[in-house]
Amino acid sequence: MSVTLVNPDGLPKPEVYRQLSIASGSRLVFLAGQVARDADGTPVGAGDLAAQVEQAYLNIGTAMAAIGGSFDDVAKLTVYVVDWTPDKMPLLGEGVARAAARLGVDPVKPITLLGVAALGEPDLLVEVEATAVLD
Repeated sequence: MSVTLVNPDGLPKPEVYRQLSIASGSRLVFLAGQVARDADGTPVGAGDLAAQVEQAYLNIGTAMAAIGGSFDDVAKLTVYVVDWTPDKMPLLGEGVARAAARLGVDPVKPITLLGVAALGEPDLLVEVEATAVLD
């Protein structure tokens, strides 16, 4: 793996993400935002934030595998959630945990979480984009 995750001294040490990722590979990967669509483009998890988060993370894993990597190679995530409120955090965490279990990875990465008014299609509740580094 070419990504080392760190919570440095002098910064808060959150349980659900890391403050830094140190990438040492030679190929940068910028993955477009992934949403709750399966391989055929069929919507997944209508109205269910946890299910949509899970599918977006699984799509990242699929994309990374297609280029010889894995979710472990992800250095940074940006998560966009429609109408974000803090009470949605458990659903976000549930979706991440389910995806991590299916992918067999530790999903804890540096992450930026943004609340947005809407995404590209009206049924989408979340979009997750990733930056990764491969050797």
